[in-house]
Amino acid sequence: MYDDIAHNLENPRPGVIINHPQGGDVYAGVPKDYTGKEVNVKNLFAVLLGDKTAVSGGSGKVLDSGPNDHIFVFYSDHGGPGVIDVLKKKHAAGTYKSLVFYLEACEAGSVFEGLLPNDIGVYATTASNAEESSWGTYCPGEYPSPPPEYDTCLGDLYSISWMEDSDVHNLRTESLKQQYDLVKKRTAAQNSYSYGSHVMQYGSLDLNAQQLFLYIGSNPANKNTTFVEDNSLPSFSRAVNQRDADLVYFWHKYRKLAESSPEKNDARKQLLEMMSHRSHIDNSVELIGNLLFGSADGPMVLKTVRPAGEPLVDDWSCLKSTVRAFESQCGSLAQYGMKHMRSFANICNAGVLPEAMVKVAAQACKSIPTNPWSATHKGFSA
Repeated sequence: MYDDIAHNLENPRPGVIINHPQGGDVYAGVPKDYTGKEVNVKNLFAVLLGDKTAVSGGSGKVLDSGPNDHIFVFYSDHGGPGVIDVLKKKHAAGTYKSLVFYLEACEAGSVFEGLLPNDIGVYATTASNAEESSWGTYCPGEYPSPPPEYDTCLGDLYSISWMEDSDVHNLRTESLKQQYDLVKKRTAAQNSYSYGSHVMQYGSLDLNAQQLFLYIGSNPANKNTTFVEDNSLPSFSRAVNQRDADLVYFWHKYRKLAESSPEKNDARKQLLEMMSHRSHIDNSVELIGNLLFGSADGPMVLKTVRPAGEPLVDDWSCLKSTVRAFESQCGSLAQYGMKHMRSFANICNAGVLPEAMVKVAAQACKSIPTNPWSATHKGFSA
């Protein structure tokens, strides 16, 4: 884990992390083999493949698994280029019996949609389908809310749902399919989707009948618990679109500070900069679409959704280069701007080369923003 929460200056309980309004510390005692900049794609893939020579920094530990091992992977982040190839390579090496992959991200389904084979013993569920945001929960101003000193959401709706389900059930009897159904129902706001997302499953669905304890252990306190089909977990009355989670944080931080104080003025500046950044990104992507395809066709091309089962993009290298081209001219997408990733994929699918994207982005964005949301400060998304 990146490990930038517990001791962050904005954390109201220094050294402590909670993921439930009445919850205890979930940080103490957690092993940290890789932190900070050691948490990168190169190390992640090396760890999954059990390649000790390829890791740099950290403890050096890798997933040294064998043909009879069951593996559980929980990944909470954006992006996944190359992960399917890594899973295929691990399968070819014969270093696992079955692998379960839980993925928390917006448009998470795009990582596996049309890409994950159903015959390599990998079962995956995602927080959302390939075209929607995931959601935050236990957020300020919603119910249930975090403790009053917190200005941020405490967790992601999908992740909180599967973790809390695992806490209350006997995982020696609960199956992957049973947990999937409960988490899907809870994350979908009782199937209304008014605030929530479509939890999806991909890959080797024949693993559905397997018990969860094979992958994430079991709490001895629940050994006599009988599984119930009805969701025994409380439904969330409200949740926050993950794209707006940062905005919620800055707004509540600003709202709580004393009027005319230097801190409130700083918070107001941060809030306005974030809102300005969001408008800048939206307007820049729209303008690029118009420049490339014309004002009549641009919006349609950018928003095109491929049929179910097809991958997001034909050429992942093109997508990465296109995003880089945009950010080098227009500034960092940041978390909010990641919602435009489909637009960049569609630009590639339409045959636009990254070199052309550089020129068009330069036309759309006359200068790189100098505020903290520029790519210079935030880094690149791809």
